[in-house]
Amino acid sequence: MTERRSDRLGTYFTSSSAGETVRAYLPPPLPPEPGVDLGRFYGRIDAANRALGQLGGIASVLPDPLLFLYMYVRKEALLSSQIEGTQSSFSELLAHESDAAPGVPTGDVQEVSNYVAAAELGVEMLGQGMPISVRLLKNVHAKLLRTGRGSSQAPGEFRRSQNWVGGTRPGNALYVPPAPHQVGACMSDLERFINDGTMRLPLLVRAAFAHVQFETIHPFLEGNGRLGRLLITLMLHDEGVLDQPLLYLSLRFKAHRQTYYDLLQRVRTHGEWERWLDFFLDGVETTARQAAGTAMAVLDRFAADRATIESLGRPAGSALQVHHYLQRNPIASVRNVVKALLLSPPTVRKSIDHLVKAGILREGTGQRRDRRFVYHEYLGILSQGTEPL
Repeated sequence: MTERRSDRLGTYFTSSSAGETVRAYLPPPLPPEPGVDLGRFYGRIDAANRALGQLGGIASVLPDPLLFLYMYVRKEALLSSQIEGTQSSFSELLAHESDAAPGVPTGDVQEVSNYVAAAELGVEMLGQGMPISVRLLKNVHAKLLRTGRGSSQAPGEFRRSQNWVGGTRPGNALYVPPAPHQVGACMSDLERFINDGTMRLPLLVRAAFAHVQFETIHPFLEGNGRLGRLLITLMLHDEGVLDQPLLYLSLRFKAHRQTYYDLLQRVRTHGEWERWLDFFLDGVETTARQAAGTAMAVLDRFAADRATIESLGRPAGSALQVHHYLQRNPIASVRNVVKALLLSPPTVRKSIDHLVKAGILREGTGQRRDRRFVYHEYLGILSQGTEPL
């Protein structure tokens, strides 16, 4: 049985799942009909685009833009996973990746590492000329769920069973996505929308629409939220708005988590695309300005610390090498620095001692052996907003 609600809302299919009667929602293809009157949004779109341009300009003058991207992708990975309940901290992720932390990494840290790898794969595939497509999204999803939680939930494959959002079962769920047999057609429609060169909608509007549609389809058994948020960044990068994929909205979505979920649901239940666009465009502008501010704060921090190190005199040469290493690895051990820089252990120890005395590094374990040193002010800049929920 089907139930049509309005032109914007699509169709509810009443069916049976796990012995219960459920109402699965089949969204209409994009763009919404009746269309959104963009007249009231053009000022917001222009403001968001100017903020993106400022971010792109700052990124272009960074002495090492890949370094900033390296760290910023990791921050986004953590935030996106935190929205869905992980409890990792930024320092735990970096310590795990630098192998400075002993023992087996927690499942949460592994999940965040998987997100980093998935984001990098998506950017790489776009760089090879592949459009944002079902094939690309399946490959990125497979990387996202390669290990840890969700790795048994058909990574890289559309779901073959009914899923739901909220509640403990389909019968009491907040939202039930399309039935499994409808997922393929829905995703093909979304792929056509994303790649329609005749579409006259501004890119930010198309990205806002595509994100909601992906989350509404919920095509995979696990990882839909993380992949749907990554889709926004991939679209902006693919269209050349940013040379480097530096805009990530998870900090905004985390800070306004309930509003984010409520607005997604209001699109489904009431067709309120306008309220979602308000939230989305404000988020793009705010997030782009925050990212630009973070980049400038990092540049200022590095410059100030480099000046301090250069004033050391003779020890400055090796200390500057260690400082450069710390920019990519703000949590480090003597052993890892020696291995990376091919300096002698005594030289590395002396350099680290100089950096500790200068207030640039802090010892993070309180132990005499297996010590870890933290580039604390740099890590503090990167960690803003990443406290677990």
